[in-house]
Amino acid sequence: MILSLNHINLRAPKPLLDVLRDFYRDVLGLQPGPRPPFDTPGYWLYAGGQPVLHLAEQRADETPRVPATAPGVFDHTAFTASDPDATAAVLRQHGVSFEVSLSELTRQHQFFFADPAGNLIELNFPIESQSHA
Repeated sequence: MILSLNHINLRAPKPLLDVLRDFYRDVLGLQPGPRPPFDTPGYWLYAGGQPVLHLAEQRADETPRVPATAPGVFDHTAFTASDPDATAAVLRQHGVSFEVSLSELTRQHQFFFADPAGNLIELNFPIESQSHA
């Protein structure tokens, strides 16, 4: 049975792939790292020494793995994060609009925003990491 989340994989044409790599690296602080020599170009981005985000090029002549008729039920990706004040400053510096929520139920301070491809991202901060964002 499932023990934990291993990674998220995003597939995009090369120009968008590079924008996504830069966004997750420069805005969210993931670190580029080693990636096996797959046939498809791409990047692996790491958090805490783990490759949590895989980015793979989707070629124009490639049949998408998910059919266009799929219902599209994926909603968002959530990351545990630190330092909400610094994170808010970096998001603002990069022109990223975000919503802030304080969840007493889950004891998390949360930021919600979209990446450059429109994927919803949720950042969760421990409730004791209060922010003035």
